[in-house]
Amino acid sequence: MISSTNKIDISIIIVNYKSWKHLRNCLNSLKNLNDLSFVYETIVVDNYSDDGNLEKFTKEFSSVQFVLNSGNNGFANGCNFGASKATGDYFLFLNPDTLVNDKALEEILSFAKLNRNVGITSCLQKKKTGGYEKSNRIFPNLVTLFGLTRAIYKLFSKISPESINQVLYTDWISGSLVFMSKEWFAQINGWNEDYWMYYEDMDLSKKVQKSNGKVAVLKSVEIIHNHGGASRLNIKTSAITKTEVQISKHIYIQNHFKGVERILSHFILFKVNVFFKLLLAILGVLLFFIPKMRLNVYLFTRIISYYSHCLKNRTWLSKNSMNFKK
Repeated sequence: MISSTNKIDISIIIVNYKSWKHLRNCLNSLKNLNDLSFVYETIVVDNYSDDGNLEKFTKEFSSVQFVLNSGNNGFANGCNFGASKATGDYFLFLNPDTLVNDKALEEILSFAKLNRNVGITSCLQKKKTGGYEKSNRIFPNLVTLFGLTRAIYKLFSKISPESINQVLYTDWISGSLVFMSKEWFAQINGWNEDYWMYYEDMDLSKKVQKSNGKVAVLKSVEIIHNHGGASRLNIKTSAITKTEVQISKHIYIQNHFKGVERILSHFILFKVNVFFKLLLAILGVLLFFIPKMRLNVYLFTRIISYYSHCLKNRTWLSKNSMNFKK
């Protein structure tokens, strides 16, 4: 519901980059919300898709506020840009490949109002193929940052998340649905624009917990998350996104690790990225006719380009990061 006279309770902020099919489904799910106890507005930030679809969608969804970003500035920047246009008491950051329902939004809002110490609230996310995405997510450390050691840790770890009734308190939640008050958003200074792609949701959760807030997942309600945006377009695009995962790991290490753990984590990640991916790249050259093997060649060249950029500029930030550009 959108009203020109009523106070806005929730600003729904969606960052889009060439995910028009998913976005249409998401916006239609919002249109189908009924008998709501709250008033909301919808803001779509288009990260400069530049493909002619923005004008079409602006006409098709006239009640939605579409704003054009200055470029493909990343998810964190898009969220902050959308928040700067928002007038609601609460912000709901939503991926375009999600489908929402009135029950989920009602319960999330009600919970957030009653639990001011919770900085971020989310809910269960059902996969299109069935089953649910993982809700219990732990912050990475020197052991859990890497695939093999993380698998071993999970095998032997007895640590379980705090769960009270239908609420799971976890370290961090996926950025596909993030609900927070504008006060919490202001307190932690929004999304960290060090990140261009990936780990920005983990960083956001970390900042909430450093401010003595909690991160909650409501197990009583769910949305659908279809997975599949612009980051899965082709082999070269996949090489970009896989490289950005490694870049964001370095940024997270730099922002949240300290002392020996920070130094060792950077060093081990560098060694794994260069030497292991070099071996895969050699195989990729020999088996270049196989798309998945060809990907390793593109990935290795991008990794080397990134580390060259780090040495030249003395930073772990991606050249695409808005904070690097600033």
